[in-house]
Amino acid sequence: QVQLVESGGGLVQAGGSLRLSCAASGRIYSINAVDWYRQAPGKQRELVAARTRDGSINYADSVKGRFFISGDSRKNIRYLQMNSLKPEDTAVYYCRFAGAGEIYWGQGTQVTVSS
Repeated sequence: QVQLVESGGGLVQAGGSLRLSCAASGRIYSINAVDWYRQAPGKQRELVAARTRDGSINYADSVKGRFFISGDSRKNIRYLQMNSLKPEDTAVYYCRFAGAGEIYWGQGTQVTVSS
C-alpha cells in the first residue's frame, strides 16, 4: 500500500509563494514518480506537474516558469514550489502516485490566492 499526505497549503496574496509537501510512505519505488494535480471549484482535476517517461517534467502551461517540482529521496517527500501565485491558482492540490496497476491520491491541501 501507499500513503500520501500533503501539507503546506494556505491563504496567500497574489504574487506570493508557497511550497507544498507530499510525504510518501509504503511501496514507493521512487519519490520522483509522485506527481501533482489540482482541482478548482466546479472544475475537473488537472495535472500541474508530472514526470514523463524520459524523466523530464511536464508542467501545465498555466504554471510554467512559476511552479517547480522537486523531491527528497532520503525523506521521501515530493515538493511543489509555487511562485508568483495568481487567484486562478486557487484549488485543492493533490499528489498522486501510480504503480503496480494502482493509483494513489493524497487527501489534498487547499491553496487560496487572494487578489
